[in-house]
Amino acid sequence: MKITLKLFASLSIRLPAEARSSHCLQLDLDPGTTVLAVIQDMGLQSGECAIVLVDGVWVAQADLGTKVLEEGQALAIWPPVAGG
Repeated sequence: MKITLKLFASLSIRLPAEARSSHCLQLDLDPGTTVLAVIQDMGLQSGECAIVLVDGVWVAQADLGTKVLEEGQALAIWPPVAGG
């Protein structure tokens, strides 16, 4: 199945160079793949992923290992950020 992975801010360095300007990458995953599996496959730690959305809906840290992705979904991830 295919999904779109979007990594923002400092996480975009984990994308291939040609995907960094668009912040997104198409992934071909096995059915039943969880959000946490994608995070780990990209070499990220769950603590680096402060905001995780699937099709614009927030996924809690506790649910990363059980949220199964479906064909055509978009997984967007942001690192912790600070502002003022």
